[in-house]
Amino acid sequence: MNRALTAAGIWGLIVTAVLVGVPLALRDRLPDPLATHWSGAGPDNHMSFTQNLLFTVAMALVALAIMVGVALHGKAFERRLSRAYWWGFLIGWGLFVIGMELSIVYSNLDATDWTRARPLGWGVAATMAVAAAAGVLAGYLLRGAPDQDPEPGEAPPRLRLKAGQRSVWVSRVSNAWLAALAVASGVVALVLGVSTALGLMEGAAASGLLGVSVILLVAGLLTSSATVRITQDGVAIGFGPLGWPVRRIGLSKIESAWSEVRHPSQVGGWGLRGVPGTAAIMLRGGDCLVLRYHSGGQLVISIDDASRGAALLNALLAERVGR
Repeated sequence: MNRALTAAGIWGLIVTAVLVGVPLALRDRLPDPLATHWSGAGPDNHMSFTQNLLFTVAMALVALAIMVGVALHGKAFERRLSRAYWWGFLIGWGLFVIGMELSIVYSNLDATDWTRARPLGWGVAATMAVAAAAGVLAGYLLRGAPDQDPEPGEAPPRLRLKAGQRSVWVSRVSNAWLAALAVASGVVALVLGVSTALGLMEGAAASGLLGVSVILLVAGLLTSSATVRITQDGVAIGFGPLGWPVRRIGLSKIESAWSEVRHPSQVGGWGLRGVPGTAAIMLRGGDCLVLRYHSGGQLVISIDDASRGAALLNALLAERVGR
């Protein structure tokens, strides 16, 4: 973590130096105010030289402060995936802010007035592409060593089942913030829908906002809660308040299970997350049920009483192998 904090400090100084140094060095060739926003017809908004300088530096430093706070929390570096996310965002965001500022400076260079600034052209797309590529590369190169598997010989938890006994384990988890998002989105969608039907609102903006509200409503409902059920048929994961749709995982696909404390920062955030080899259903940090597939992949599910669920699942797996 000390290496990460040192790198963040050095990177912050480099980004700040570029954001401040380049505009100041070219100030005599720039109009004041500067064009800072473009539409299809050309520049349509502006900021003073000082406002633009402070705004871009703030964009960089606020993000840097957040990343330092995440690093100080410590948990962001416990998993390889979360380390990759941290380094990728740190480098990628800094390059994005630099690229946008350089594009603005170039467009305004030698213009007699902000209204005569050059079009941005491919500058925005190129900036986003370079920043994203650099972020991915930084995350890959600096993600560190692979996560440690359980110690060899360490037996996973297992219940003792009586012959012929049928056992079931059910647990549920919910996220109040995602549920609140779904409710708020539903209210907005209802208001917009009624307003559109009555002719009080119209146009592409109203339709677009209605569409976004409906998408957020559906996404919030599906990801605000989850129910996990373990039986002799395998694992069934139901999403949303109605437990639908359901993802079913047969016992034949699972090698073992255990409980482990995981946090959103370790799997890339809240909700449904996935990268090659690892997937996560993360609705809250803390106790999680971890399934290891015979293929080598893993599924992490944030759920209450995960240790008991893992113990029953391992017992069912052992019983199946013994048949």
